[in-house]
Amino acid sequence: MTGPSTWQLRTRSLELGSRTLIMAVVNITPDSFSDGGRFLATEAAVARSIQCLEEGADILDLGAESTRPGSHAGGPDALVSADEEQARLLPVLESLLKARPNAVVSIDTYRSETARAALSAGAEIVNDASGLAWNPELAGVCAESGAGLVLSHTRGRPDEWLSQAPLNADALLALVRDGLSHSLSAALQAGVAADSIVLDPGYGFGKRLDENYALLTRQSELLSLGRPLLAGLSRKSFLGHTLAPLHAGQPAPVTERENASLAALTAAILNGASIVRVHSVRASVEAARIADAIRAAR
Repeated sequence: MTGPSTWQLRTRSLELGSRTLIMAVVNITPDSFSDGGRFLATEAAVARSIQCLEEGADILDLGAESTRPGSHAGGPDALVSADEEQARLLPVLESLLKARPNAVVSIDTYRSETARAALSAGAEIVNDASGLAWNPELAGVCAESGAGLVLSHTRGRPDEWLSQAPLNADALLALVRDGLSHSLSAALQAGVAADSIVLDPGYGFGKRLDENYALLTRQSELLSLGRPLLAGLSRKSFLGHTLAPLHAGQPAPVTERENASLAALTAAILNGASIVRVHSVRASVEAARIADAIRAAR
């Protein structure tokens, strides 16, 4: 945002703009592209969540269904049912909030029934990777509870992302702006308060490799929609492809994308992001601190 603002959540609010907030990813899945299986067990996921808080995370983003490219999330043949998603998610959420009652928890889901259960259990935010495209009823659940809502732009479903036709920078930006505008309007019409909504450009979600850089360069133009921006670039595959010349011509593996993730995070902050979604918390906290200092000196 261009100045300080308040993000209204279910029971509290967060100040945005004075410093970048860090949203830490905790994948309670066996098949995440980044760390699939490491935190599937409840005890491991809770321990990882607490570690993220101790390293400086402001928000924990718990997800129990992978939306990696090629997955069937959001479609009729999704491999994870709502019941299975909740069976993975709710024990972690409940145990975490018992251990850390003041933790701000976001739930990465597009399912209204999962969101309702998680909000009832104490979550504050719903992070919808589809921007209400896969389940419009989700907006009503967030409106009823007063939850914070992150609306991401996605171009198709994950199993369609790798086959999308290329776009030039102007067309891509227009597509993302129009898509986010549509999602924002749908949320507002469902009764979600404007100050509860944050927008995410959806890096990697149906954007081809270098298209992500074109979007990142012009990310600040999305502030014209009037809502704060969240950027999730951590460990994305387009970063790995850019590093290929340093890895014998092959895309850098996920474990070798941390420095690139920090570079992209810094660019996102300097281009208007108020929140960044990350895997490596401590390093991201430090990088964000420097980016904030640069931004403040402008």
